[in-house]
Amino acid sequence: MSEAPESPHGGEAEAESTLGREPEEENRASPEPRRAPTREPEHETEDERFLRSDLTEEDRPSAMAADSWRVFRIMGEFVEGFQTLSNMGPAISIFGSARVLPSEPIYEACRATAELLGKEGFAIITGGGPGIMEAANRGARDAGAPSIGCNIELPFEQGSNPYVDVGIDFRYFFVRKTMFVKYAQGFVIFPGGYGTMDELFEALTLIQTNKVHDFPVVLFGSDYWGGLLEWLRGTMKATGKISPGDVGMMFVTDEPSEVVRHLREHTPIQGARRGI
Repeated sequence: MSEAPESPHGGEAEAESTLGREPEEENRASPEPRRAPTREPEHETEDERFLRSDLTEEDRPSAMAADSWRVFRIMGEFVEGFQTLSNMGPAISIFGSARVLPSEPIYEACRATAELLGKEGFAIITGGGPGIMEAANRGARDAGAPSIGCNIELPFEQGSNPYVDVGIDFRYFFVRKTMFVKYAQGFVIFPGGYGTMDELFEALTLIQTNKVHDFPVVLFGSDYWGGLLEWLRGTMKATGKISPGDVGMMFVTDEPSEVVRHLREHTPIQGARRGI
């Protein structure tokens, strides 16, 4: 994971309403700084069991039976997600590194962005964990907007951050990823690692293949994303692997107010939900 870029707020008055706060001004006590766990796995997850391929011939009959019953558990996760999120109203999904600390400028940038989006009428959906996810949920709470966390079972314990008001726990990544897209009007992607890239390229693939429409994707942090965009233009586009307009699917900014402006202009806040 790369080091977070410098604070990108400039002179925006609204963003400064969050950025300049001293700890004693907070309505709620700040949690201890949290980083993503890096210790050895503590237990086997459902995703891990589901994706195992090292089965012996003796194991296969019981594994097939277990997979058949697993369908009901997967169905149950979809149902819980649909029932919980279907009435949340317009939402934006925000992604980024779990390894960011509250003391880092990008944390406050994300918090300010989420607060402005919340004041604009959007609920905020995150992965429910620490770092950027925590900052986004915290900004949603600052704005009094719905603060949603879609947590995932990991090989080590990771509970939801303390700023999640509506939490859902998932065992399967693919069910969780469906919720991020289905109930959001757009994505805001902050600096992050493999998981963040996964969400970014999932969205771009759905847009490119016309599975979703009117779905803006914002990359926050021009320095962080510059190398990736240069490679997309100089290698993928240059060799014909993507179309000339595909890089234009993403809007890059360093300002929370610009995130809000772009989403306001490119998101149909009112209207029917998209299906996938």
